[in-house]
Amino acid sequence: MRLLITGAFGMLGEDVSAAAAERGHGVTALGREQLDITDPGAVTAAFTGARPDAVINCAAWTDVDGAEAEEAAATAVNGTGAGNVAAAAAQAEAFVVHVSTDYVFDGTATEPYAEDHPTAPRSAYGRSKLAGELAVAAAAPDGHAIVRTAWVFGPHGPNFVATMLRLAGTRDEVTVVDDQIGCPTYTGHLAEALVDLAERRPRGTLHVVGQGRCSWYDLAVATFTRTGLDCRVQRGSSADLGRPAPRPAFSVLGATRPETPVLPPWEQGLDDYLAARPAVAEGTRP
Repeated sequence: MRLLITGAFGMLGEDVSAAAAERGHGVTALGREQLDITDPGAVTAAFTGARPDAVINCAAWTDVDGAEAEEAAATAVNGTGAGNVAAAAAQAEAFVVHVSTDYVFDGTATEPYAEDHPTAPRSAYGRSKLAGELAVAAAAPDGHAIVRTAWVFGPHGPNFVATMLRLAGTRDEVTVVDDQIGCPTYTGHLAEALVDLAERRPRGTLHVVGQGRCSWYDLAVATFTRTGLDCRVQRGSSADLGRPAPRPAFSVLGATRPETPVLPPWEQGLDDYLAARPAVAEGTRP
């Protein structure tokens, strides 16, 4: 299969490119420097050159707090840009796998969000990602999979676990919120699932996250326990952070569709991430 990957040099895109290549697919990997997805002409030209059978759109504005002040710019990438990719895919008769987020929900639920639960984003970032979902579905109604995921971490970019490890190197105590619950998802596991979906082509919306749930506090404690770092973790609250963008208090995504890839538990994702970090730092793959 010929596979086009947008946002290919981001935290998720790096692992998607590697997973696709390891399966023997022909990969065209385009990062932000090679392709601006907000430029429809450039997107069409990229598809003309790559002639893909499928595209995995990992390109995204990921600065959640920054989107509050620059919602139009975030929506240009996450909304209009995603629609550009889907429109070019439909014209090329290529299947599009689009990565979305738990932020399209309001975070007030007490049970896992199903795929058909009403969306109600509370942040500019969430609204921009919902705009992308709608644009993809409209541009490629018969050839798309929208994959919502959450709490993503991986060795190729900044993330919560990396921040905890860095802080533990300079502090003997950190305060981490325990009033946000979600499903930590390792990019190495998610990447395999995205390539699998590009191969199988199930249509519609799917929820793909690490199995289980925890708080950010729990994830920090697990990180220090596994690495043997002597850093105490104090419980904090979201209100104390004072961040511009509201965070969903409950971000647990439930999968009801049988064709949804099942990822390993988040604890396994954490173990695999910690094992992968040294190899990435040395310029090799685990």
